[in-house]
Amino acid sequence: MRERTRIETAMNDIRMLEREAEDAEMLWEMAEGEGDKGALAEVDASIREAVKKAKDSELKALLSGEVDANDCYIEVNAGAGGTESQDWASMLRRMYVRWANAHGMKIEEIDDHPGETAGIKSATMLIKGEYAYGWLKSESGVHRLVRISPYDSNARRHTSFASVWVYPVIDDSVEVNILDKDVRTDTYRASGAGGQHINKTDSAVRLTHIPTGIVVAVQAERSQHKNRAQAWDMLRARIYEMELKKREAVAQAEADSKTEIGWGRQIRSYVLQPYQMVKDLRTGVETSDSGGVLDGDLDPFLQASLSHKLGPETVVDDLD
Repeated sequence: MRERTRIETAMNDIRMLEREAEDAEMLWEMAEGEGDKGALAEVDASIREAVKKAKDSELKALLSGEVDANDCYIEVNAGAGGTESQDWASMLRRMYVRWANAHGMKIEEIDDHPGETAGIKSATMLIKGEYAYGWLKSESGVHRLVRISPYDSNARRHTSFASVWVYPVIDDSVEVNILDKDVRTDTYRASGAGGQHINKTDSAVRLTHIPTGIVVAVQAERSQHKNRAQAWDMLRARIYEMELKKREAVAQAEADSKTEIGWGRQIRSYVLQPYQMVKDLRTGVETSDSGGVLDGDLDPFLQASLSHKLGPETVVDDLD
């Protein structure tokens, strides 16, 4: 039913655009024939609005992967560099939370490992919303930050790295067979706030898929049983996502991006000093509004990643 609703919505959008285009053409001819400049200006404004709608529809059409419409998990891991990188990882997590909130999506904390002084060593979140995976899947990779360190008494400029990994939530319609003998289960005490119970029992669960080396961990719930079930769902999702990447012939590139969180691996640079600039190294999109990006304004980068699939020519070139 969800798929049917999405298809019906897409078809209705296209029909509406067709009607608006036909109406605009007729009104333009009438206004031009009468020399009515006011009417011509109104038609011009309606055409520009229609082009904007067409662009939005075109981007949505690119969200047509098998699991693009699904919720997603997003993992953030600090690179080498101690407190600097851990603080940067925390900033990235906040950026994705802000983006999700701005788009009416829900966020659930799945796993969190705080840094010794500040920030986080790693964190996993569940983003719930329509096309969450389709929008965020291009965020997987290494993110680089350049700034004057707030933790350096000499106010020197530092470069920090953190990695992001995005994979889809899969439902029961997708069959993923995992042998019990291939999975090692570890339980441990959850870290962080949560009251006496969560810190006194081995409620947290970590699963390691031995053949692939994939590791997932969950400590969100007090119940070990619930955490175990969530961890298995995440493991199935990770293995399914890995197979998707293989079919898309980019598995090696993804593996390379996970090999080293450092120089030469980054997909996007965030420069706060000596100037303000955020640049995506894959699409070339850049902005000087680094504060806005870190507050969750990721849409220009996400849209560019989708449009990049179309090549240099699209049907939504600027009207001017």
